[in-house]
Amino acid sequence: MVGGYDLLIVDDQAGVRKLLYEVFAEEGYRVEVAASGSEAIQKVMGKAPDIILLDNKMPVMSGLETACEIRKLKCNAPIILMTAYGELDIAARAKKLGINHYIDKPFDLNEVRYLVKTLLIDSRYEKKYLEEIS
Repeated sequence: MVGGYDLLIVDDQAGVRKLLYEVFAEEGYRVEVAASGSEAIQKVMGKAPDIILLDNKMPVMSGLETACEIRKLKCNAPIILMTAYGELDIAARAKKLGINHYIDKPFDLNEVRYLVKTLLIDSRYEKKYLEEIS
């Protein structure tokens, strides 16, 4: 199921990018990384990924702001928002921006793997269904 999927990891912390890159590249994903929201937007403009792991707390442009700009590009890839801050209103704001799920840092790598696979499966079946009814 994994082979051939493009994953974009967006986090301003190099250690988090490296860890997630290694985990998902080893599982067969084609992984791109970005250190900022603006870099992520440039990568999405070049080639839309199949799924995005997006840190919320980044300098200059937050993950929520980045997600908003990504959605303006008509990129409907599932987004998992990663946050170290237990903001109570983040779920409501994330849902309005089309963010599929959010996880708290520090996160469990098995949970992240499971979420990515689950969202890719859901996304794949949704695309197939939309193609069949059009």
